[in-house]
Amino acid sequence: MSIPLSGAALRAGALEVMVLGGHLLLYPTGVCQEKVTARPPATRPPVLLLHGFTDNRSVFVLLRRALGAGGRHVEAYNYSPFTLDLRVTARGLARRVEELCERTGQDRVDLVGHSLGGLVGRYYVQRLGGDARVRTLVTLGTPHSGTRVAPFMDAHPLVRQMRPDSEVLAELAAPAPGCATRCVAFWSEFDTLMTPVGTARIEHPDLCVENVQVTGIGHLALPAHPAVIAAVRRALDGPGPVAVTGPEAASVA
Repeated sequence: MSIPLSGAALRAGALEVMVLGGHLLLYPTGVCQEKVTARPPATRPPVLLLHGFTDNRSVFVLLRRALGAGGRHVEAYNYSPFTLDLRVTARGLARRVEELCERTGQDRVDLVGHSLGGLVGRYYVQRLGGDARVRTLVTLGTPHSGTRVAPFMDAHPLVRQMRPDSEVLAELAAPAPGCATRCVAFWSEFDTLMTPVGTARIEHPDLCVENVQVTGIGHLALPAHPAVIAAVRRALDGPGPVAVTGPEAASVA
């Protein structure tokens, strides 16, 4: 799907450039795995953030601050940049979730994944029994049905797993009866890494899904835009329609 060169597209592109510049400056601060400490038991499930391909936890600086200000315990999971199979990362996520539950005294967690991180979270939920631990899975610009962008990147195994005909996506399309996790998927028509853009929606008959269309926001800006951050907070607050409000409108699809 080609994106028309409109005023909204130009603004979204300019915002992407600004976010990219800021993220490049912050990237070194998120290279190392964060130190985790014991915390007093919380009343809400803790939130675990999952970054995307070639990224790290620094992408969530603004989102993490906003979620933490709401009284939630928030951590980020830095998986290895040398990962070649997202299923291996999903198994590592399973261990991290168990450790997080034990440390916080909670039985369930919420996951928020950007791009590839959303697929890692979904694989854990659907294929590794993670729905017993994950209350809500929020994905931001995740290629749930596969993306055809950048065919020259097919040499990388992780990129091949994000293609529409991959074995991983076939596993995720398989039946998932009784899956107890609520899924909220944010997608945008200005997300140039999703080809086609609708691939960031979750289409699965066995999953409890709310697909939220975001207007005027690109791929990199999804975890940093104030309107999306506010909507993620609402998604984690519990059941009920999620809408993005503010200067950039959105609709629930």
